[in-house]
Amino acid sequence: MLMIKRRKKRTSAVAPRHRLTPSRRTRGSESDNKAASPAGSPSVVVVMGVSGCGKSTIASMLAHRLNWIFEEGDWFHPQSNVEKMHSGVPLTDEDRWPWLHGIAAWIDATRRVGNHGTIACSALKRAYRDILLGNRPDVRLVYLKGEQDLIARRLAARDGHFMPPSLLDSQFATLEEPQADERPIVVSIVPHPRRIVEEIVKRLGKGVAPSSQGVATAR
Repeated sequence: MLMIKRRKKRTSAVAPRHRLTPSRRTRGSESDNKAASPAGSPSVVVVMGVSGCGKSTIASMLAHRLNWIFEEGDWFHPQSNVEKMHSGVPLTDEDRWPWLHGIAAWIDATRRVGNHGTIACSALKRAYRDILLGNRPDVRLVYLKGEQDLIARRLAARDGHFMPPSLLDSQFATLEEPQADERPIVVSIVPHPRRIVEEIVKRLGKGVAPSSQGVATAR
């Protein structure tokens, strides 16, 4: 069995919670869903796209650029999901609900203590993004858009990631690109990562603020 190499140091506000009850709720508590930042100012940025588009790289660089917290969405997957992906078996929606609700819990914990953060998450379907964005006006979506051939070449060059290139077809088949009402920031993956990050910062606007770096605790 292939094993994932654990990071030596986490930078998240709260550790992933893998054993959440699968639920189709798209909204957290009323208090969690009130904007944690002033109007127009983002608290959390979700960086989405298919595997190989550079989500983790861009989300971590963006967090560093803004002095925000960074979290890797892949680490919220339960072990059963990881084993499926190792084996080249596409995940079902039922596999994904606990993962998505775990990420949503991290988002709300980050917002609740007044922090700012970025998280890399594929979020390929609208139903998935509804769980993460819900009624959270201070959570923004960044979509890293790229052609399948380019992403396939990048995946082929990667080492140590549990998403085999053979699953890329299923990722693109599942992908529902974000619509205007989701207020996405859509950026091409072709430029250098530094240029992508600067474009995102520019489009987030002047409301972007540094994190207070408090400690968030999930309920």
